[in-house]
Amino acid sequence: MNDFDTEADAAGSCRAVVFDLDGLLVNTERLYVEVGRRILARRGCDFPQELIDQMMGRPTPVAIELMIAYHGLDDTVEQIIGESDAIFPALLDAHLEPMPGADELLDYLSEHGIPYGLATGSRGRFVQMVLDRTGWHGRFEFILAAEDVREGKPAPEIYCTATQRLGLPPRQVLVLEDSRQGCAAAVAAGAYTVAVPGEHSRHHTFPGVRFTAWGLGDPRIRTVLTGFRNRPDGHSTE
Repeated sequence: MNDFDTEADAAGSCRAVVFDLDGLLVNTERLYVEVGRRILARRGCDFPQELIDQMMGRPTPVAIELMIAYHGLDDTVEQIIGESDAIFPALLDAHLEPMPGADELLDYLSEHGIPYGLATGSRGRFVQMVLDRTGWHGRFEFILAAEDVREGKPAPEIYCTATQRLGLPPRQVLVLEDSRQGCAAAVAAGAYTVAVPGEHSRHHTFPGVRFTAWGLGDPRIRTVLTGFRNRPDGHSTE
């Protein structure tokens, strides 16, 4: 869907936001691809788009399992993760950037008293490395990482947990996701799901999403939140 389903959607039906991390708030999907290419090149293997699409949006251990199975590697998940951990810090230092509009949207939510959390398939250690470099520590109401759920995306568990943390029904929680797997998880959880694809996922389809945004600066994202504002007494204006 590329437009609002109903007038209620456009009027502002969401009271909180949950963000994915990789490829949505920061450009780490591109860095993940570079790490994967280096790891596979050392083994004489390529990293085709088919495999990238299978891995994208999934918890890190599951993504590595897919890589190993695809190429029939002898390595364990732990060995590949260790190798990845040795490569990533230098790439983050040199190339990590917030996605366009990320800082502005976080500022907007903070200024208007709209709570927001983070739900990612990345490991907590990696999330902290990203937050160290973006200055976003302490900005999120909560952080859910790969270790915090039993079933990763596209299973809905992480977004069911997120809405419980917020104390809101899923339909009142706006989830922003960049991948097919992530959107599927949010849609299955019953959240108000908006796809925000990047260069790595523009070819994906996003069944069940409310609309596909052109970026985090898309004004439709703020429109679905305009019905909620904190008054001095802590109640919404609705």
